[in-house]
Formats: sequence, C-alpha cells, structure tokens
Amino acid sequence: MQDYIQRGRMQVAKILDKFINEQALPGSGVEETGFWQGFEAILDEFVGQNKALLNTRDELQAKIDDYHKAGNSPTGAQYKMFLQEIGYLQPEPEDFSIETDNVDAEMATMAGPQLVVPINNARYALNAANARWGSLYDALYGTDVISTDGGAEISKTFNPVRGEKVIQTAREWLDTMLPLSTGSHQQAVGYAIDGNNIAVKLADGDVATLADSAQWQGYQGSAEAPTALLFVHNGLHFEIQIDNSHPIGKTDPAGVKDILVEAALTTIMDCEDSVAAVDAEDKTLVYSNWLGLMKGTLNIEMQKGDKTFERKMNPDREYTSPSGASLTLSGRSLMFVRNVGHLMTNDAILFDGEEVPEGIMDGVITSLIAKHDLLGNSTFKNTRTGSIYIVKPKMHGPDEVAFSNALFGRIEEVVGLEPFTLKMGIMDEERRTSVNLKACIAAAKQRTVFINTGFLDRTGDEIHTSMLAGPFADKASLKAMKWIQAYEKANVSTGLACGLSGKAQIGKGMWPIPDQMAQMMEAKIGHPKSGANTAWVPSPTAATLHALHYHQVDVFGLQKELASERFDGIDDIITLPLLEDPSSLTEQQIQREVDNNVQGILGYVVRWVHQGVGCSKVPDINDVGLMEDRATLRISSQHLANWLAHGIISEEMVKASLERMAKLVDEQNANDPQYIAMTPDTANSIGFQAASELIFKGKEQPSGYTEPLLHQKRKEMKAALRNR
Repeated sequence: MQDYIQRGRMQVAKILDKFINEQALPGSGVEETGFWQGFEAILDEFVGQNKALLNTRDELQAKIDDYHKAGNSPTGAQYKMFLQEIGYLQPEPEDFSIETDNVDAEMATMAGPQLVVPINNARYALNAANARWGSLYDALYGTDVISTDGGAEISKTFNPVRGEKVIQTAREWLDTMLPLSTGSHQQAVGYAIDGNNIAVKLADGDVATLADSAQWQGYQGSAEAPTALLFVHNGLHFEIQIDNSHPIGKTDPAGVKDILVEAALTTIMDCEDSVAAVDAEDKTLVYSNWLGLMKGTLNIEMQKGDKTFERKMNPDREYTSPSGASLTLSGRSLMFVRNVGHLMTNDAILFDGEEVPEGIMDGVITSLIAKHDLLGNSTFKNTRTGSIYIVKPKMHGPDEVAFSNALFGRIEEVVGLEPFTLKMGIMDEERRTSVNLKACIAAAKQRTVFINTGFLDRTGDEIHTSMLAGPFADKASLKAMKWIQAYEKANVSTGLACGLSGKAQIGKGMWPIPDQMAQMMEAKIGHPKSGANTAWVPSPTAATLHALHYHQVDVFGLQKELASERFDGIDDIITLPLLEDPSSLTEQQIQREVDNNVQGILGYVVRWVHQGVGCSKVPDINDVGLMEDRATLRISSQHLANWLAHGIISEEMVKASLERMAKLVDEQNANDPQYIAMTPDTANSIGFQAASELIFKGKEQPSGYTEPLLHQKRKEMKAALRNR
C-alpha cells in the first residue's frame, strides 16, 4: 500500500515527495510551498481537459466503428468526406513558418543520428549521453560492416588482417569526408599543419593539401606534433588521431591510431515506451536519473574482468583553432526528455483521490529538474541556448497538441521559466496526427523542434482505427504499401513547408537490428536522402556508423531542393492497407504470421512484466536480436486482434501458438539468471497472461495501446515478488 503526504488536494507518494523536496527543488530557484501550490493549480486546470480529450478519442473511434459496421466504403471520396464530417480530418491552416527560437545547433543546423534510451537504466543513459563521439575503427572492427573473408575474422585477440581492412575502409571514408587537392588518403604517410592548411605527405613523395582548407577546424597537442586534427564536413566534426607509439599508430605509415567521428548529436532520454515505470518507486528512479543527467552527477561503477571503474558523463573536447584561439566542442549528446502521453495515469500522485495523468506529472517534474541545467548547476551544459527539450508522444491531432502547448506554458510559470523555454517534439505516430500534421505543428508553432515518423506505432494505430473495415495485409506487405510511403513523404514535406529546416529536426524511425550493421549501412542512407536531418539508431556503435551517411548526403542542401515540392499525401494516407484477397493466403503463411507475432509479443512482454525491462535486444523467432520497445507489442497485438475479428485466424490457433512460442521464448532466455520462465505452468504465469490478454482484448484497448494491461500485470508481478 502506498504511503502518501497530503499537499492540498494532492496526495504525493512519500518516496517521490522526499525526492522532489530534498533533491529536485534545492538549487532550482523554486520555493517548496509555491511549487506544490502551483502543481495543484495545474492539475485543477488540466486534468479535466485531459479526460475530455480522451473522451473525444473514444467518440471518434465509435463513429468510425459504426461507419464500417454499416458496410460503408472504406476508401475514396465517401470515406474522406465522412472523416471530415466527424471532425477527424480537419481543415488545413494557412501557410506559416514555425517561430521557435533559441534552438541548439544540434537540432537546428546539424544533421546526424539520434539515440533513444530508457532513462531508468543509468548505464544505457550514460552510454547514450557519451555517444556524441565514436571510434570509427572500433565500429568497423567489431561489426559486420567489415567482412570476415580472407582471414579477417573477429577474434578475442587483435586480428591484424581485420585491422588492415578497418584502416583501408576508414581511409576510403576519409576520401569522402576530407577530399585532398591530389591523391588519396590511402597513400597518406604523414599529416602535418602547414600554415592555414594541412599538408598530407603521400607515399610517392608528393604533398597534398585539403581541397577545402576551411574544413580544418583545429588541433590537439602542439602545432609541430599534433595528436589530433579536427575537421568538419556537412556540419559534422571528426578527428584524425595521431600517435606513433600506439599499437595501431605505430603500424600505420602516417601514425594514425583512430578516426573519431561526431555521431549521436541528440538523445531522447525516454520516460515512456522503453521504460517499465508503473508506480512511485519506478517514477522516482526515472526522475532521479534525469536529475543526475541535468546536474552532471549520474555515474555507475562498472566491472571489467578484475577491474572496477566509474562510468560518468564525458567532458567537453578542447582544441586550438588554426588562428591559435581555443575551441570547445560538446563531449556529450544533446538531451531531450520524452514524457508520457495523455492516456496513462499513475498513483505516484493522487488529485482529489484519483491518479493523476502521468503526462502532466512528467511535464512538471522533468521541467523543474531540467532547470538545473539552465542555472548552471552542473559542470556540463546540455543546452547552450537556454532551452528545455521535451518529446510529447502519442498525441492525436491538433487539439491534443494545443493542450500540451498550454500545459507547457503553465509549467513555465510555476517553475519560473521564460515563455517558450520548453520546446516540443511532436511524434507523428498516430493516424489523426498524420492527416492533420500541418495543424498539429501550427498548434505549437513557437515550441516545435522535432517531428518524426515510425512504422510500428503508426501501423498499430492504423489497424486499431480501422479494425472493423476488414482484415489488414500481413506485416511485411504493410511496409511496402502506398499509405506508409505517402505518410513518410508527407511528414518531411509538411515539416519543410512549415519552416522546420534550420530550426528543428525532421526525424525517421529506428533500425531495429543492432547486430546487422552492414545491412543498416545499405538501408539507412535512405533517411538522409528523404530530407530527414536525424534518424533513430539502436546503439552508440550504430550512431557512429550512421553518422557516415550524413557525410554522404548534404541534408540541408537537399531540403532546399525539396522545399518547393508540396505533398500532403492525404488521399493515399487514408487508403486503408487491407488484405485484397484473404483466400490467397496459404495455411502456412497464416501460421507463420501468427507465430511471428505471438513470439514477438511473448519475448518482449515476459521481460517487461516479470523483470521490469522496457527495452532490450529480444531474439525473434529466427533468433535474430531486435531492439524492442512497447511499439512492437502494439502492432503485433493489433494485427492478431484484427485477423481474429475477421475470421482469418481462430482463437484456438492463437492459443496453441502461445503455448508453443512460450516454450521457445523460455529456451531463448535460458542463460539469463534473472529470467522467470512462463512454462510449464502458463496458466499461472503473469507474463504469459499479459501477452494473451493483449491479443484477445486487443480490440477493446484504447487506441490499441498496450500500457493499461502491461501496467496492471507489472503491478501484480511486483506484488507477487514482494510476497514471496
């Protein structure tokens, strides 16, 4: 039973109350009594509005369900008119440009990778914060980007054959990032500072310079014997590191020991989809880690072999510029915090005896905490422009964005921030946002710093919204149909039309397979080529490699070309991706689709419910590790619920698959000492029952979200573990 402190009409869990009063408030410039009174006033103003917005979701869904039940056309002019009549598809606003100011360069004028990590995992959070710079040699050596042919296997001890391949590949990239006046970096045998340029001695005796001397930004060490040379290309920095005594450097003709590339420009510290936080204890850990990041104090002890070391946030990088002045570059990724959406409530705080909307609670507390960064209460700086960056997920349409905009304004008043200090990331992951994206951006035009797309959540909402229209295509086909292509293109086009270029990020979704980097390098260049100036990657190593794509593509130059191409894509976006001929599916195809979905659900849910792990590399049915969060559950459970609703599959088929796949998932996790198996007693496995209910109750879940069931089951599991 939760212990609470009474604060006016609020009851605050003791653990959270203690954290806020003793850790978050001191040094923030916000007085304790005024904070709690202001928090209460925010709840009084916004809780009712939050409920009303959720009721609107339900009302619109009921009208859409009735439309499809009546057998009306799910396509064409009739369907579009229906969506307009019920207010689902709203009139587009007049042309405008966002008015967001004081945006850091990492979001406004630089293009590069973005990480998303669960903030309750301090190790992941620190790794992501420190992923601003990455070793290209390490990223190439340790992944399948470099083949193992010709004796170049990855081994426990250094393989010189593989090392030689790494150096060759890295120098090929140098030719892309740092063109020479003549020759190639492959022939380089020495790098030296020569006045305002870099002299590159080549193996044939020639001396090349940089094709563009302005690329050289600075150096470390002395001008006569630099240890690092700093360059910039397409707005991204990289270093050539020189050390003739290093094990790698002493074998390199030019003494190069590594190439360090600017990688994860930004990171989303996530309180939402990748986090299992269901009560005051969990939320206090979330907020505590965010405070540690904002004050620069977050650290953990790590064990490697017989050595213990401390992992903490990296310092800035210092250089001497070509003119002799000092130059400082951030050593850390610029951090967003992703708050929870509008749906969920949490009993960490009660208001008039009811759980408060978790998104409101997150907004107030994470903003208070982030103020420490603005006040300089850290040895590091996150923002250099005085802004706080909050991603708001799962908003449905412009009214919900306007609600968040107004909420942010009141939070600024309560915690003592200038108007529009709080910047907003709008995730384009719900159908009602996609078809009204321009209006959504307009509703927060003084705060918008980020929009993005994502296949999993967006498809989950697509299926749930039109659950009764008919059976949806299989998941592989869904990725290739015109609705998703139009959605991806319209997001970029709308963002550019609203003036985001040079002021905000336009992002693309996750590469989910961290162990297949060669495939990522082939596929993910499509994101900068689409005009997006950021995209999600699953690890710091992936960020280092994906950064190379932004050296291949001048994203901001491309955005200028694309800006004149207006495209709303509405007609294609509202074309439902239904299964054209259900009879064309063989029994084997259907069984494979069911098993794939069921295995994915079980593999993720059992860790979420039993262990409280919200993000991890989960093996799929073929034992390929996929970086998963809750969005995986949404698409898979909704897909199965849809096929059940239309008789493509039977309840018996799904139950049989659940039993078989539970055994497989248990086997896949057999080496995890913390793992709690589902079999043989699946009837009493809380994780197994959660997975089952996500499928069989999927049609009834609000917007197809998985959180209500997951939170309920995780609380049951925590209670069961306490009572053991």
